[in-house]
Amino acid sequence: MHMADALVAPAVATTMYLCSAAAGGYSVRQVRALNEPKKVPVMGVMGAFVFATQMINFTIPGTGSSGHLCGGMLLSALLGPYAGFLTMIGVLLIQCLLFADGGLLALGCNIWNMAFYGCFIGALLIWKPMMRRGASKKKIVAASVLGCVLTLQLGAFSVTLETLASGITELPFQTFVAVMQPIHLAIGLVEGLITAAVLCFVYEARPELLWGTDESTQRQKARFSLKKTVAILAVLTVWIGGGLSLFASANPDGLEWSMEKVAGTTELDAKGAAYQKAADIQEWTALLPDYAFKNSESMAGTSFSGVAGAAVVVAVCVGGCYLFKFFGKNQKHE
Repeated sequence: MHMADALVAPAVATTMYLCSAAAGGYSVRQVRALNEPKKVPVMGVMGAFVFATQMINFTIPGTGSSGHLCGGMLLSALLGPYAGFLTMIGVLLIQCLLFADGGLLALGCNIWNMAFYGCFIGALLIWKPMMRRGASKKKIVAASVLGCVLTLQLGAFSVTLETLASGITELPFQTFVAVMQPIHLAIGLVEGLITAAVLCFVYEARPELLWGTDESTQRQKARFSLKKTVAILAVLTVWIGGGLSLFASANPDGLEWSMEKVAGTTELDAKGAAYQKAADIQEWTALLPDYAFKNSESMAGTSFSGVAGAAVVVAVCVGGCYLFKFFGKNQKHE
């Protein structure tokens, strides 16, 4: 559901940057206050895991469309909404700058649409209330599916509102909504099942890692050590990003498919200084555009992108945690 720059007017882009920045700033303060150092390696590995899984587009049968994991619900179920949201920002920022996945002008929109709803609505309104009296596999599956479906519907609807506010006449609001919501309902169902599978593994391996659960869940016997659990997730990340990504569906994702149904194309033209500047910056920063080596169709570029991108996400997420901690200490001393 990564929006391109051509889908948003500069005024809408600026508004959504401000909204996302406000949520991000609040999340930084909350993460500092919580001060959970044991979550740092989980934050890095799960950020990389979400990055890798977003490279896997799965086919939606009978539609000619595909979808991929957003990841906000998954991250927040493990890290809480604030650390989850910051991790999603790291993932989306790396995708935008290093791989030109999603427009730079539209980055604020993409953070809001793909991260805010999953991390705050899904985690606080669905996951936490359902886990308050203890976790179980049935509860995890129900919360994951319900949360992913709801938050993806909200994200898809936000896309249509942003294009409406931007005056994108090629995508009439009522027609666009009528196409976007059903396809993202199907994608949300699949994402919910994938999210549930990962969280059920964590529930068995290290149940105390699940956020928002009661003491009985946290005291439940763990199957693996924390290091082994993190290591398993890291190996899965490398396997998904470096190998499984080669078999991703070539069908357009839900947003592109919807655009093609409504406007007859998956790409719209955008003219103006703001669009050109954003494109110039991305052309300079995107070392692996479209998850491939420049001017090459080698499959090795996809594998390298998956592994290298995951490593960069780990560095950004973990490094960001220590920067927050460092500046937080300095402010206290002042």
